[in-house]
Amino acid sequence: MKNGVVIVGSGHAGVQAAASLREEGYDGPVILLGDEKELPYHKPPLSKTFIKDAAAQPQPLRGEVFYTGHTIDFRPGTLVERIDAAARRLDLAGGGDLAYDHLILATGSRPRVLPLPGADLTGVLSLRSVADARLIREQSGACEEVVVIGGGFIGLEIAATLAAGGRKVTVIEALDRLLGRAVAPLIAEHVRQRLTASGVRILLKTTIERIEGEAGHVSGVLTSSGEHLPAKMVITGIGVVPNVELAETAGLTVANGIRVDTAMRSSVPEILAIGDNASYRHWQTGGDVRLESVQNATDQAKLAARTIVGHPGDYAAVPWFWSDIGDMKLQMVGLTAGSDRQILSGDPAENRFSVFHFAGDRLTAIESVNRPADHMLGRKMLGLGFSPTPEQVAGGAEALKAALAALPAG
Repeated sequence: MKNGVVIVGSGHAGVQAAASLREEGYDGPVILLGDEKELPYHKPPLSKTFIKDAAAQPQPLRGEVFYTGHTIDFRPGTLVERIDAAARRLDLAGGGDLAYDHLILATGSRPRVLPLPGADLTGVLSLRSVADARLIREQSGACEEVVVIGGGFIGLEIAATLAAGGRKVTVIEALDRLLGRAVAPLIAEHVRQRLTASGVRILLKTTIERIEGEAGHVSGVLTSSGEHLPAKMVITGIGVVPNVELAETAGLTVANGIRVDTAMRSSVPEILAIGDNASYRHWQTGGDVRLESVQNATDQAKLAARTIVGHPGDYAAVPWFWSDIGDMKLQMVGLTAGSDRQILSGDPAENRFSVFHFAGDRLTAIESVNRPADHMLGRKMLGLGFSPTPEQVAGGAEALKAALAALPAG
């Protein structure tokens, strides 16, 4: 193990992989390569607190002393041009190479590019990095009207934040509801109503014909209905693309992400992939998935470290997600694929409720709005394979706690 482990990508997955290797007792070299020059930071706050607070700074995932104290060789601003899988070597941008015994690809994803005329105008932005967030923060201070293209989590988080700061925000979504692939219709409609009440204009079943500009800067968008929306800033949030190019050119199997087994090994066993760029067969649904969440990145990183030190397992973490949109904290646990029945708990009129998803009598997922207890109980229930009855769901958190407490020990 003279060359150790090289980790490409210093986001949540990459940093956790480095930390977990040391926690698992790995004593060989650990080299963490980051494409940004920043100390690795938390990304969820970028679409919320960071863009509304001019004094906000990135929140480090770990302090600088962590890397030195654990003998982790963190190399910021380092780009990899090619993987030579046969030689177990990386070719680095600007010259030089780096040998490895094991390689972890934690390359994440990038925003999908809007394929429209005008998408390259100044003021047309997307959010991936703290540099992007700084641009949004700076430019939003000089504009009154903003158009957000895409009604997913990132777009709606940004829309709510900017509207709260006094901007006139319009969200354009091609589908007939917001968050179309992510939550139940009831929750999507609730989010639409709350955002509309807060001053965000939402256009559903609407697409963009072109982005218009003056002197190289965006000035507005033209919708499919012929409406011109003035805007000095346009934010695109139409999904992401996994960063698989390095893996693909190295000959690894790729299918909506880098294909990995239950221990996070790619088709080349000494190369592992984790996080947004990893595609795998999910234990709950039996289908192939690629999940984009901090939880997934963290849990896969921990398993990858165990695999490298010789203690592989089968990835079976319960997936969970969250999003803060205005005054709504959305929390999702489990996957809704295959669900055929939903039960509502709580009252949407009070902005506090959950939707429990079932496949037959089996609990598959819970989606909550401002009901953190339901979410935490859902993580326990899905982890134990326990499915509550409709009566227990109707009884709320106390009834669910009692049902869990009554389960046999072990």
